[in-house]
Amino acid sequence: MIASERLELIALTPAFYRASLQQDRTTAEALLGLRIAPEWFEQRDLMQMRLRQLEHDIALQPWLLRAMALRSEKRMVGHIGFHDRPNAAYLRDLAPGAAEFGYTVFASDRRQGYAREATEALMRWAQSEHRVTRFVVSIRPDNMPSRRLAAHFNFQRIGSQIDEIDGLEDIYELRTDG
Repeated sequence: MIASERLELIALTPAFYRASLQQDRTTAEALLGLRIAPEWFEQRDLMQMRLRQLEHDIALQPWLLRAMALRSEKRMVGHIGFHDRPNAAYLRDLAPGAAEFGYTVFASDRRQGYAREATEALMRWAQSEHRVTRFVVSIRPDNMPSRRLAAHFNFQRIGSQIDEIDGLEDIYELRTDG
């Protein structure tokens, strides 16, 4: 588990994904030890993709999605995680050695600093535990809150891409190795 001032970032397990995909809220909440917003259960494509990755390679679990758990309320307020291990093949030409991550804060919990806090904790963990010094985020041009968060951490735009789900995205990189 990764901890910050208010949050715990808890790695999601195959059993949790299966319960969530079956819409079994009781089991999913028991497995996670948190109350879960209905919004999570709508993210089926993401759950299926991450479950497939774990079924192929369970060692990816520390890198993939984590619940953003609000410790004081034992409640999932969103999720954050890397898309793969650092230096994934799809990033090698653009940002060798980098780890790409993304996050979602559920609508009712936005604008409370959870994304900033979780981003900082996740990057700190990757740096201290795994010596990752390059991070990538892909953000739609109209996603102003995420663009502001990237600017807060001093991510720099290094390109753009067309994502099959989200459409046009700008690609940002942060180098923490000086």
